[in-house]
Amino acid sequence: MVILNVYLDNFYAFKDFQMNLTYPKKIVDSYIQNEHLKEHPNFRYKKINIVMGANASGKTTLGYIFRGIFNFVSKKNHSFITNAINDRSKKASFCIDLVCDSSILYRIACDISPRSDGSYQTGDVKLEIRSENIWAKDSYESCIRRLEAAPYSPCESYLEELDKVDALSWMFEYPRDAKRTLNFDPLDKKFLFVLENILRALDPSIRKVERSRDTEDALVVRFKDRSIILQNGGALDTGLLSSGTKAGVEIARVVSALLQGFYTFYYCDEKFSYIHSDIEKAVLSLMIDHIRPNEQLFFTTHNTDILDMDLPKHAFTFLRKDFMDAEHPISCINASSLLKRSSDSLKNAVENDIFSTSPVVDLIYDLAGL
Repeated sequence: MVILNVYLDNFYAFKDFQMNLTYPKKIVDSYIQNEHLKEHPNFRYKKINIVMGANASGKTTLGYIFRGIFNFVSKKNHSFITNAINDRSKKASFCIDLVCDSSILYRIACDISPRSDGSYQTGDVKLEIRSENIWAKDSYESCIRRLEAAPYSPCESYLEELDKVDALSWMFEYPRDAKRTLNFDPLDKKFLFVLENILRALDPSIRKVERSRDTEDALVVRFKDRSIILQNGGALDTGLLSSGTKAGVEIARVVSALLQGFYTFYYCDEKFSYIHSDIEKAVLSLMIDHIRPNEQLFFTTHNTDILDMDLPKHAFTFLRKDFMDAEHPISCINASSLLKRSSDSLKNAVENDIFSTSPVVDLIYDLAGL
């Protein structure tokens, strides 16, 4: 599953927000392989999306609204999107272009009528789903032109409209504000190997990770002179694991799923706050190397060392939040829109705040006068 373009209005802090996830020109010798739809070499999309920005700039909530839209489409329950509406006294709308497993381009456009009391009904949701077969030599632009020009026959309700869309497949992993827990699929045969390697990289004192012989559905983390048991679904409240090592448990879930192709869309949100930069870069490289055709990865981070990786500029998107701009409080800037030359340094551009995404630190320095 691949997102190609998204428009959001009146969801969370997104107002008249648009993000395009295609790119017009083939990159020669790109580190990211096959950055186009399978069997459609001209249909190019951003396979890897590194999303950066200051705190509270919308990186996490962007994932929330993606997940809400996916759940709405899959489960046909409008609460997944109506719960995300910011101002209920005004109309909310979204439009998303995506491709699922088949070679069909979908445009899902939705308008939700105002309900000041929040009691949204089925009739408040107006949904229009258009689709177009992708031809062998199509680009996104040529296919979307045919889609927009083709006749459209609406269904009686949005529930019937949603039957038009293929099944979606996604995985979201977010930072935990509450206590971290261990969650893994017992049928995931590679998870244990992935988890052991990641935990040992994060904590060299860990010798082995294995399934418990005494406790059902549990893992044992073995150190040189002690062991701890981690129950599936249980809290990672042991003091023997650092914050970074606990985050590694969640990272292992994403890596294992991506390596085995369990899903086709992945959103990995700020899982490396407590983890060394070199490990974050290594994990990201591993994910890039193993993501399959017609799959897509979103990876949010504050780590500017990621900018030194040999990735095309169009892989980097910067979110900027400005509440002085009432019309566009959150905007996105793709690095390739400002840095046109191959010699342009992405890291220098960020350090010089070319994208205007640096946090405001004046209020911190004002505390010196206390």
